[in-house]
This record gives sequence, structure tokens and C-alpha cells, in this order.
Amino acid sequence: MTNHKSIKATVLGTAAAASFLLSGAASAEVTANVSALSNYIFRGTTYSGDSAVVQGGIDWGHDSGIYAGTWASTLGDAGLGGGEVDFYAGFAGEAGALGYDLGVLTYQYTSFPNTNYTEAYVSGTYGVITVGLNYTIDAGSANKDKAFDEGDIYFFGSADFTAGAVDISLYAGRYDYTNDGKYGNGDISYNHVGASISKDGFSFAIDKSDVEPTNSAVGGLSPNMDAVRFTVGYGLDFDLM
Repeated sequence: MTNHKSIKATVLGTAAAASFLLSGAASAEVTANVSALSNYIFRGTTYSGDSAVVQGGIDWGHDSGIYAGTWASTLGDAGLGGGEVDFYAGFAGEAGALGYDLGVLTYQYTSFPNTNYTEAYVSGTYGVITVGLNYTIDAGSANKDKAFDEGDIYFFGSADFTAGAVDISLYAGRYDYTNDGKYGNGDISYNHVGASISKDGFSFAIDKSDVEPTNSAVGGLSPNMDAVRFTVGYGLDFDLM
């Protein structure tokens, strides 16, 4: 998914700490990333009011498959001066030809802390195909019994491959809200599709959702949320240790 936060969770946990202490720091690595993009597209919708953002993160990964990290983004015109800071941890590995990834992630909004929420996630990869889901386990005090709530599920799938000198991703998702049709919310669940191409840190993406402007979950973030959106960006990755 474009501009997606690869995976996020709240804490490293005792299992990760024990593994690190037993195996030693030499079997772990720390990396960082930073990028600038013309839009912040998350699950097919703009989270920055169609304005440019700067994003970056730091990740710790252990040879055992345990990882943790943090990721942050400005929110442009939608942030009212604030930003987003996410924390995540999980476990990734392989079972034969099948890759898997599971963990927990929390989204924190500096200007709107009562809208913070937390998800558990799981995904599987076979060849170039990845499918998975994110499940909301804590919707935050401002979200409960409204558009967002515990039990929301985001389903996604992607095909990621290399063609010549470029990397290509084709992806789609569906956001199913447990309060769809309740509390006067109307039909707020939605679908989206998109594609991205990248080379040497440069990226170009196109995204389209079927979100209506009246959607009480995300429709109000932009007057034309269902428009086709194009995003360009540039990012760098660093090895810190």
C-alpha cells in the first residue's frame, strides 16, 4: 500500500527483551527511513487534506523475527498543527514458502489524543502476493460508538514485484466498520484500489476509493474523497547499526 506504515505496535514486550539479551546485540539491527510526499494516502484516502507531508521512522529488528519501531508523519492541512506518531512491534517469519507477519500497532495523534486507536494485524505472503487484515482492539474515547469502534476490520491484498529496474505494487483494500448503518452513520464501509511504481527512492502512485463526501468516518477529510489521486515522493533508508 502506498505510504503505508509497514507495521506498528505498542511495546517490545518481555519476549523480545529476553531474546535480545540471550542472543546479543550483534544479531539485531536498527534502520531508519525518511520521505517527502505530495500527499499522505492511507487505505485509499487522504490523511493530509491533499497537502504535502514529511514522514520518517526508526525500526529495530532481531534475527529471531521479533521487531519494533516507531513512525511519524506530519498531517498537512488536516493536522491543525499536529502530527501522527505510531508505535509497533511484532513477529515475522517463514513457514516453507509462506511468509507471515503478526503484531500490534497504535496510532497516536498529537492534536487529537482522544482519537488514538490500536489495531492487531496479521498477514501472509506467498511469492509476490500478500494478503492480511487489521482488527481494531481499542478505538479511543472519541471514536467509541461513532464511526470508528472496536471490531472494525481492514482487509487488504497486494502484488509486489520487480519489472526491469523498477518496483511495482498493485493493491486493494476494504474497510469494514462495525458501526456501518448505526448511530446515523449511514453506509461508511468502503473499498479502494491503487498502484505504485518506484525506483532509486523516487515513487509515483495512483489511488481511487469509493468513499462518499457524506461518509461520517473519513468523508469529511476532503470534499472529494472518491477522486482519483496521484502522489509523488522521494525517500531514503539508513542503517544505524
